Amino acid sequence: MAKAPKVAIVHDWLTNMGGAEPLVLEIHKLFPHAPIYTSVYDAEKMQAFKDIDVRTTKLQTALPAKLRYKHILWPVMRAQAFRELDLSEFDIIISSSSAEAKAVRKTRKGQVHIAYIHTPPRYYWSHYEEFKNEFKFGALTPLIRPVIPFFVKKMRKRDLESVDDIDVFIANSTVTQERIKEYYGKPSTVIYPPVDVARFTPPPKGERSGYVVWGRHVPYKRFDLAIEAANRLKAPLTIAGSGPDTERLKSLAGPTVKFVGRVSDEALVKLAQSSKAFLFPNEEDFGISAVEALAAGTPVIAYKKGGALDIVQDRETGVFFEEQTVESLVEAMKQFETLEFLPATLHRKAKRFDKGFFATKMRKIVVDHSPRV
Repeated sequence: MAKAPKVAIVHDWLTNMGGAEPLVLEIHKLFPHAPIYTSVYDAEKMQAFKDIDVRTTKLQTALPAKLRYKHILWPVMRAQAFRELDLSEFDIIISSSSAEAKAVRKTRKGQVHIAYIHTPPRYYWSHYEEFKNEFKFGALTPLIRPVIPFFVKKMRKRDLESVDDIDVFIANSTVTQERIKEYYGKPSTVIYPPVDVARFTPPPKGERSGYVVWGRHVPYKRFDLAIEAANRLKAPLTIAGSGPDTERLKSLAGPTVKFVGRVSDEALVKLAQSSKAFLFPNEEDFGISAVEALAAGTPVIAYKKGGALDIVQDRETGVFFEEQTVESLVEAMKQFETLEFLPATLHRKAKRFDKGFFATKMRKIVVDHSPRV
């Protein structure tokens, strides 16, 4: 009787709970004996991982404590640190990556590397021009920006070298699948990230009012568009979450915009259930928050690009706007007010992304590609 293959999970970094980290936890549930390798680990902030065998690269001790979690500074060193990991004891390597985790190497015959790609690194592939102008390194910015093109050229070359060692590519959305094909020339299978759809069940019929948006407050999320649109329409907007962009966003807010900060899971569900629409003004690789809104029976007003194309059906589960401008979002919000949506239908559409499907499909991928041991 063949013994079960030994599995290792590899993830870019574990320093804050974003959209990718719950996915890593779901993979670990499928393979509970698998250690998780990561570049750096902030155990204090990542309590969900406290009972898991988390192993770090040399960067955990080599980098200064004050700079260790500034990921934008270390792509070259991080890629090298992953390449140097010795994973020879494992039969299957499952990497979860939007950066350099997929650079891990197979070190013996018969190993299989399955790469779950959230996106090829945005900052030197799909969104390089945008990021090049937005990168800020504090006092070091004038010194670092002139050499960015040199490092980007080098990182693209190394990134292409890293994918040659991957046996199976999984994309988190159709747009990521297209990027994998465009930049790497590789086919992939789409498996959507796991969403706890049941947690956001629509409530009994009740009054819904105002718009809502939640997530980490960083510039690319474009919460500023949501704020300016609410200001212009004098529409109530509730913003949940926090981040480095919070103070700037507050300075833009008019009297109808309310910030509630980071809220509990229970409060987030109630917020979704009581709002009439979720605003999704950014281009995401997928968009878990939009699925959560639909699961709560809340329509989504989304920028027509990226992962939203997999999630929203125009006039059926929400409304698209074509341009990432205040004017385009305002027009979509006006159009939304003329339409009716059925919460039960929205919840049913969200079930396509339930974590149960993720588990089934990931397990099948691993079984189908497991080496005989």
